[in-house]
Amino acid sequence: MGTQQLPGRAQVVIVGGGIIGTSTAYHLARRGWTDVVLLERNTLTSGTTWHAAGLVTQARGSWGTREVVQRSLEVFRTLEEDTGFSTGFVKTGTINLATSADRLEEMKHLASVVRGNGIDVQLLDTDRTLELHPLLNPDGLHGSLHFPEDGRGSATDTTISLARGAAQRGVRIIEGAVVTDVQTAGGRVTGVSTTMGDIEAEYVVNAGGMWGRELGAMAGVEVPLQALAHYYVVTEAIPDLPRNLPTVKSGDEYSYVKDEAGALMVGFFEPGSYPWASRGIPVTDGYIQLPEDWDHLGQFYEKMIERVPILADAGIRLHFCGPESFTPDGQYHLGEAPNLRNFFVAAGFNSVGFLSGPGAGSVLADWIVDGRSPVDLPETDLGRVQRHETNRRFLEKRVVESLDLAYEIHWPFQQRSSARPLRMSPLYEPTSQAGAVFGELAGWERANWYAPAGIERRYEYSFDRPNWFDHSAREHRAVRESVGMIDTSSFGKLLVQGRDAVHVLNRLSVNNVDTSVGRITYTQWLNEHAGIEADVTITRIADDQFLVLSGPATINRDCAHLRRHIRGDEYCTVADISGSLAMLAVMGPLARDLLAPLTDADLSNENFPFGASREIDLGLTYVRATRVTYVGELGWELLIPAESARHIWDVLQDAGPPHGLSPVGYHAMNSLRLEKAYRSWGHDISAADNPTEAGLSFTVKWDKPSGFVGREALLKVKSEGVDRRLVQFLLEDTNALLFHDEPIYREGHLVGRVASAQYGHALGGAVALGWVQAPEIVPRGWFEAQPYEIEVGGRRVPARASLSPMYDPKSERPKS
Repeated sequence: MGTQQLPGRAQVVIVGGGIIGTSTAYHLARRGWTDVVLLERNTLTSGTTWHAAGLVTQARGSWGTREVVQRSLEVFRTLEEDTGFSTGFVKTGTINLATSADRLEEMKHLASVVRGNGIDVQLLDTDRTLELHPLLNPDGLHGSLHFPEDGRGSATDTTISLARGAAQRGVRIIEGAVVTDVQTAGGRVTGVSTTMGDIEAEYVVNAGGMWGRELGAMAGVEVPLQALAHYYVVTEAIPDLPRNLPTVKSGDEYSYVKDEAGALMVGFFEPGSYPWASRGIPVTDGYIQLPEDWDHLGQFYEKMIERVPILADAGIRLHFCGPESFTPDGQYHLGEAPNLRNFFVAAGFNSVGFLSGPGAGSVLADWIVDGRSPVDLPETDLGRVQRHETNRRFLEKRVVESLDLAYEIHWPFQQRSSARPLRMSPLYEPTSQAGAVFGELAGWERANWYAPAGIERRYEYSFDRPNWFDHSAREHRAVRESVGMIDTSSFGKLLVQGRDAVHVLNRLSVNNVDTSVGRITYTQWLNEHAGIEADVTITRIADDQFLVLSGPATINRDCAHLRRHIRGDEYCTVADISGSLAMLAVMGPLARDLLAPLTDADLSNENFPFGASREIDLGLTYVRATRVTYVGELGWELLIPAESARHIWDVLQDAGPPHGLSPVGYHAMNSLRLEKAYRSWGHDISAADNPTEAGLSFTVKWDKPSGFVGREALLKVKSEGVDRRLVQFLLEDTNALLFHDEPIYREGHLVGRVASAQYGHALGGAVALGWVQAPEIVPRGWFEAQPYEIEVGGRRVPARASLSPMYDPKSERPKS
């Protein structure tokens, strides 16, 4: 396999001979794409794969990543029959231990959400846990969560089996070929340079593991990864040790345990790990092993001796430390680079590469062949990456936190604490003085809620009502009943200019943006399959100037999407001006009463209608005021030159008390927008969803002279109808809470999952947007017709469904 000569060209070049690279090659070959070359700098498996512990666990953090593991399980079940080479997979199950009441509550919620993927899971009491794993010490044990279909296998054997299956179908696998550069032209990848020569390619896949960051940099693609020291210990043989016991994972003890060849392996996801080779992975022959560090690891091993007492008398045969790459947000990178066509990345798997790799390669192969992902995975999209995330010092701080938190309880609304503050709004200081408790998104410090005087400014995490619940409710009611002010400066802003700007934007947009100057248009941008690539507002500020507003986490991918659709003969420029403008959303039924005395502009409904945008005087300066809303009330978004932002804040604050003005955070903004069923890209909608399914058909202008990207595919959807829709839900139990991914049932049958949720303080219950799948193409009314239940922490709670917003369904309030 490894002695073949480098060809001059191939349809696909895969860089990296670990489990993910070989899986991609194998699945491409199974799809009939055999003009594929896999390049490995050393030998197959020599990067991270060779020292993988081999666990296959389905308890991933999102719906999409669980679907990837489901694909992996199918590979483990069928690969040996296809290739004749074993994966070593054995179904043993996994037991996640609950050693505290909080951990048990987390497991109840985890059990519910994974059922949404059809995963078999049971919550066990202590006695049943000990029956399945008699080596455990029951002290402090509250029970466990059992995944009977989980297992373990050999990472090396699986990789070799995948490579053999690929090679049998014609894939060329070349070892000892180091990629030294990535060739590009016209915004597309065109090939790679190696120590064996150059090779042209239509597609290049970066499956380089720890080297993925450096390989991405060769292509001008930012792939934030950092290798960390990662440990496990293998004991000497233990007499009479039972075989194929369930894998034990104990989050509160930061460890997992599995039996292996008559011994026990204890692996660690412990706090206090450290970066390795942050200035670049050294040139080696692979199979990197780092020095032992018993001073660091000993305390965690001792805790596991208490949980598994048989370890106390077992000698240690192997103390292993090997580097693995982690990402800033703990989520891997899988998909096409936003700024380089046909350059795909599959890297940064945060020590779950073995269990995710076979499925990730399957997804990537389908994506390349079909032109779209078969699994909805906005959380792994490279477009989420921010420039600062590849900074070495940022990575060293933030990525360590990814490992530190891996086995901690995963709380709702949990905030990262490292590498902060970094990006600060011009209004950071006054919002802080007003009591802001900050969260972070895309590096931006954002006021999530405001603590009144005398209330400590910190999060107390809970699966029940958190400590900020009542304070956010007060902010929510201020917007519904009087007026609130939200610092939305972190939102992305693109200035699009030039003779052909209107043609470019109109070609991309489903709505018609060729409006009169001073109008804002809400629209989606689609791909050729009618999937929603972006959800934006576009303001025409001059005949040849437009302002595109996007979310903080999506601005980079939206900018890249827009730029790649500008043709070579078109005069159109795009500039990201996000940091140069502050933005305040002044929202609520008294918004006009607050603003009118502060400006000479006429803010009446007749002279400043909904959808209008114009520059007005305010205080001692000028701002762009746009009458629009993301919270469902009368209001204006104020775009303010950064240097004047503090002045505008002070002017509004000084005028605010008679109108009940309240500063409002992002938790309240989220609960407000969900009551109005306003969509959020990456949470409720993504490239896997079309506007008809998403309830956004009202934005589509079918008869635009220019048409729009994705029109033909969307017309097909319109003519055929849909069998899934995004539906708004309200729980009937006013005390129950929702977060995301909870399964939705209809007449006892699993029909969907919650996409996003928060407590709706005006509606009086937890409100959610969720995807519902019908058994066939059905009329619109079907989705509202039957009673629903949503499973929350193991309990099914009745829920009311609606395709129209439950709050102000006719949208009269924003237009008042």
